[in-house]
Amino acid sequence: MTASPPPFRDPELPLDQRVDDLLSRLTTDERVALLHQFTPRVERLGIAPFRTGQEALHGVAWMGPATVFPQAVGLGATWNDDLVRRVGEAVATEARAMRARDDRVGLNLWAPTVNLLRHPLWGRNEEGYSEDPWLTSAIAVAYTRGLRGDHPRHWRTAPVLKHWLAHNNETRRDTSSASVRPRVLHEYDLRAFRAAVEAGSVAGVMPAYNLVNGRPNHLSPYLGEHLRTWTGQELLVCSDAGAPSNLVDSEKYFDTHEEATAAALVAGVDSFTDHGTDASIITGRIQRALEQGLLTQQNIDTAVRRHLSVRFRLGEFDPGQGPYADPATHAFDTPGHRALAQEAAEQAVVLLKNDGLLPLEEGTRIAVVGLLADACKTDWYSGTLIHRSTPLDGLRDRFGAEGADRVTFTEGVDRVRLKCAAGWLHVPPHAEDERVGGAEIALDPALLAGRTDLPPLTCGPEATEFALVDWGCGAWTLRAPDGRYLSVADDGFVRASADRPGGWVVQETFALVGHGEGYLITHTGTGGYVSVAADGVKVADEPEVFTIDLVERGEDAVARAAAQADTVIVVAGNDPHINGRETEDRTTLALPPHQERLWRAARAANPRTALALVSAYPYAVADAQAELPALLWSAHGGQAAGTALARVLAGDVSPAGRLPQTWYAADTDLPDLLDYDIIGSRQTYLYFDGGPLYPFGHGLGYSSFNYEDLVAEREGHVLHVAFTVTNTGPRDADEVAQLYTRAPQEAASLFALPHRQLAAHRRVHLAAGASCRLEFRLLLADLGFWDVRHDRWALAPGAYEILAGASSADIRLSATVDVDGAPIAARPVRRAGLAVTGYDEQRGTDIVDRARTSGDAVRPLDDATGELLFRACDFGEGVSGVSVEAAGSGAVDLISGSTATTVTVPATGGTYDYATLTSGFTVSGVRDLRVRLRGPLRLARLAFTATTARPRETA
Repeated sequence: MTASPPPFRDPELPLDQRVDDLLSRLTTDERVALLHQFTPRVERLGIAPFRTGQEALHGVAWMGPATVFPQAVGLGATWNDDLVRRVGEAVATEARAMRARDDRVGLNLWAPTVNLLRHPLWGRNEEGYSEDPWLTSAIAVAYTRGLRGDHPRHWRTAPVLKHWLAHNNETRRDTSSASVRPRVLHEYDLRAFRAAVEAGSVAGVMPAYNLVNGRPNHLSPYLGEHLRTWTGQELLVCSDAGAPSNLVDSEKYFDTHEEATAAALVAGVDSFTDHGTDASIITGRIQRALEQGLLTQQNIDTAVRRHLSVRFRLGEFDPGQGPYADPATHAFDTPGHRALAQEAAEQAVVLLKNDGLLPLEEGTRIAVVGLLADACKTDWYSGTLIHRSTPLDGLRDRFGAEGADRVTFTEGVDRVRLKCAAGWLHVPPHAEDERVGGAEIALDPALLAGRTDLPPLTCGPEATEFALVDWGCGAWTLRAPDGRYLSVADDGFVRASADRPGGWVVQETFALVGHGEGYLITHTGTGGYVSVAADGVKVADEPEVFTIDLVERGEDAVARAAAQADTVIVVAGNDPHINGRETEDRTTLALPPHQERLWRAARAANPRTALALVSAYPYAVADAQAELPALLWSAHGGQAAGTALARVLAGDVSPAGRLPQTWYAADTDLPDLLDYDIIGSRQTYLYFDGGPLYPFGHGLGYSSFNYEDLVAEREGHVLHVAFTVTNTGPRDADEVAQLYTRAPQEAASLFALPHRQLAAHRRVHLAAGASCRLEFRLLLADLGFWDVRHDRWALAPGAYEILAGASSADIRLSATVDVDGAPIAARPVRRAGLAVTGYDEQRGTDIVDRARTSGDAVRPLDDATGELLFRACDFGEGVSGVSVEAAGSGAVDLISGSTATTVTVPATGGTYDYATLTSGFTVSGVRDLRVRLRGPLRLARLAFTATTARPRETA
């Protein structure tokens, strides 16, 4: 007689019932084991091992060959929701296909990244979609829907959004705190996550390394207060790698790991990514926390239930493991995927400027020059390329049939020889090998070691000529004649051994430091000096002085090539592993000087020069914009990048990519990297008061479009907007129609509302002469803002502008919609007091944690003096005193008009030891209130004592 399968294996039962049944069968130890990233097999129940986390930002990463799509910021530049959904679907089908042959490939995908591209110097700019929360949300919803699949119950993969919350800096990323005021929190950062969660296509989120308002994101109260309220399904919160240990080790937020792990679990972290595959450290901490009473069994069970819920949705416990386990649904490196990768790369190209140079005419002699002209770069979260197309490849494929001399190439490297007291630096000969660098499969590519099977460099009478490149900010690479980069392995020797710069700590970059008449060469990865020993060249503490014999300057070679061509295409940009990447922010918007020299040399030799920027982030290229007839930008476009760029240059495709973030003209336009207050520091197109180099949403094409017949009508709480777009140019082309809203002028001024904000967009393809009517449905509430006076969403009355156009600065049509209602009331401070984080303006303060679990306070920066401004405080018929809730020591000054008082705060004890202190403060009516903080104190709240009304006298 065959035993019936347990209820948890019955796909006809409700999900919650199946989860509860399996949970009830697990012992406490087995439950705890499920809380680490790498969960073990439960043999007696037939449960397989499971791993949370499979990188898949723009293709399956770290698991060997896969289709590589454009970087996430490039997908954002397409402004094409449908395209991105199809990319997500392709990535998920490849993940399923790869898992079928290698069970190390995970189905819990850590993608996409929805951190907003608030500051263009952020090292991980390549991972996000846009600076705008609405565009980011739209692209994230599309990608996660593709990853999830469209089955009502089963998921193709289980995507996790990164990185919760307000995370835009690599500098001190595990110890820095983002000061996020309530308006920025609600109007900006939370919005980026919410839509995808509400769409039901997200399995969870990953908290960021940094702190928000003084509290580590892995303890974020917003996980419960906001995230989990947006959906009725369970969400799995996966920690970032090593972040649980950071709570004690680097952040010093707790004294013991048991306290820290328990607090993270209670806050809502369900899966701990820490100590690699060794789960014993985390599970041991959880067990001890349970024994110490820091956790309850219910805390454990809640997290386990979330973990199991994801696995059930992936079909793991169904017969045959669900419909997406069927090989018939799998696809890997198909012609369709290759075509989609090319389509995505083509749609991501942004034409920044064109004075008639493009598209290239047939028969044109083209010089393709620049450091990226024959490069197809991958980034930290790329898969291994199966196919590879560089700009040179693409242009030769497109134009090469006209003659071998039609497309010429010059890289523009400086060619040098290096000499020290022991002789010339030399790469010794070695036997050819068949090893293919980068093809290794590793769950963590940071663990891949450098090569030691090749001989180290030597110094002697024979010189090797190296290709020297200055990537800017003190990062240089040296490449041997065989194409391999100088690199340093664990044994400290310098070898020509790397196919490309890469790795968690890049071992292929050096710095040249002037020293007398020569240079010291420091190795960036180790910090050591390049020196000469008896057994070869290595890094050491003692430096060697080198002189540089410059054989040829890169700009000289570029000038020769440019002079012999009809048109020059300079391909410049970044290597995604150098100067701006995870762990390293950029320090400037400037194009590296080496590449600046190349485009200037090309331009001097041939005015018909176009600059194609291929980069993970914006550059400040004001001179190039002024001097060159054409500029383009693309993120690193994946496997089909070169073909896509060539087809755009040739006019086979009319470019229609649009900038997903503002391109500023200079570093002076930027606030401090760690200033997260986009309102106060006037960041992004929403608030920037200056003139950008290229505005948000900008992008040109080879055709022209007319906008007409804008209609905006209100129906209850919905706005119906429609307008017509006509292709008035000679070519079939795409247009990205953008819809913005602007608040009434009085409200915008009073509440510092955005200059304009994106409300909707649509990318459409129109034949020459064709028209289409675009219709949009906007929720009236989405025009609102977070009212800090009353801690709620509000919609100011007045005439709202509805703006349609081709970019945030190219508005073609406008209409107004009247919204009635009462004006935003003054702050009811007499009745409700004042939470001090809800200020209107601040100077010299930041927001910190009121307690370790929840609540916020404000402190002056550097324990000096800071000030808060609260507008329109309603003191009613009058108050006679104020109560100050503060910790630390110092003074709090309250000023309203001519009335002022000072509350002295004596030392209260610890950071979270608050005291309530009072002082007389007599004021009435609606007034502005200034609060000045002096000294090392934290202020959480103000309360006011109402004036006692005098009884009326009777006759």
